[in-house]
Amino acid sequence: MEMLLQGNALLALAAAALWGGGDFSGGMGVKHAGGTMGAALRVILLSHCASLSVLLFAARWRGDVFPHGAPLVWGLVAGMTAGIALACFYIALSRGAMGASAAVSGLLAAAIPAAVSVGMEGSPGRLHVMGFLVAGMAIWLIAAGPNPEAKPADRGTFWLAVAGGLGFGVYFVALKLAGSTGVIWPLATARMGSIAVCLLMVAGMSLTGRKAGAKAVVTRKVLFWALGTALLDTSGNLLFIAATRAGRLDVAAVLASLYPASTILLAAWALHERPTPRQGLGMAVALAAVVMITL
Repeated sequence: MEMLLQGNALLALAAAALWGGGDFSGGMGVKHAGGTMGAALRVILLSHCASLSVLLFAARWRGDVFPHGAPLVWGLVAGMTAGIALACFYIALSRGAMGASAAVSGLLAAAIPAAVSVGMEGSPGRLHVMGFLVAGMAIWLIAAGPNPEAKPADRGTFWLAVAGGLGFGVYFVALKLAGSTGVIWPLATARMGSIAVCLLMVAGMSLTGRKAGAKAVVTRKVLFWALGTALLDTSGNLLFIAATRAGRLDVAAVLASLYPASTILLAAWALHERPTPRQGLGMAVALAAVVMITL
């Protein structure tokens, strides 16, 4: 059982590293596409369509049976909630209160699966609970670092961040439930759901005449970053599903929610954006949380 938990934790940490890279790549793609909501949706669509194509090929090559019943429903629910959550999260970020939005979303994304896991699998133990609390502190320190361009979060922005966090939390739980049939198809059906939701949002923006928000420029650089996002995010999601199959959902979700750390480290390496002292402290606290959770 101890080895199973260790494997679960390692897979979740690997998922966090890849998700952080996917967020960095996606952010660069949105920036090059114009920085609008329409740009974000188009980068998501490019990424998820590329991801779905590869997943369908892999499922066919492996001979995996298409899911039916509850696993199929949970996969679609995971994708639809992820699409809505991403939209809410990007709108919150676009309003300027990036640190607070990321912190609120990250904490809820970790807390919801942890609570569900306790109901499904029982208490994880006192040390693990303490580790979850320390991880929550780390997420807040890393994501809510000071930003000279940040604006105070108004009530609307706060609730958008809450909606994003709730959606990500539901996504984690739904992906766990969809993963009972394997690894490839749960993510493929989730991608189907997210693509459908994002297409509806793009169509809605066009019909309501929000041309400024829908504007986006898809260049080679945008395509490059979108494909990078597809590779990293898909790999991270597959590892997360494997982590939930190898052990407890709360361990997988809390450790995977530390992904902002790898985004910051990538920005420091690629863009020479130095982490703030608060973010550095958050990374140190995150290491302590990892030790407590994996003991």
